[in-house]
Amino acid sequence: MSPWDPRTAIFAKHAQHVVIIHFPIALLITGVALDFLATWSRRKDLAQAAYCNFCGALVTAVPAALTGLLAWQWELDGRRLKGILLLHLVSGAASLMLIVAVWWVHWRLRPGTGDSRPSYRWGLEILAVALVSMTGHLGGFLSGVNHP
Repeated sequence: MSPWDPRTAIFAKHAQHVVIIHFPIALLITGVALDFLATWSRRKDLAQAAYCNFCGALVTAVPAALTGLLAWQWELDGRRLKGILLLHLVSGAASLMLIVAVWWVHWRLRPGTGDSRPSYRWGLEILAVALVSMTGHLGGFLSGVNHP
């Protein structure tokens, strides 16, 4: 197979996860930055943009998690996980739950409802970004990007 053949990229056993995972990471980080700017500047349009980014992060995190599970099944035939791969799986599942929690906080108090947003969301958002970053870093080791 040629490396320029689209079928090579589409049907590679783990390629979809490696490509899809960048979307929830970027959308979550951008959403947190927009939420900070919205709070700092008191602009509702930035709060709405942050909410849209959190929605996008949630929508893309689900297929990212599913393709990660499929890559595990296809590449390792479902063998027992250990080491960095196990830590990546656990932190990825926790990251997905935190993305859901961040989205839920913003969904419950959407801009325009008149309610003020709780201050505990900052801790939740910072924890989500930290855990997503750690999960991505571990994934970089697994994919060979972070190896010398």
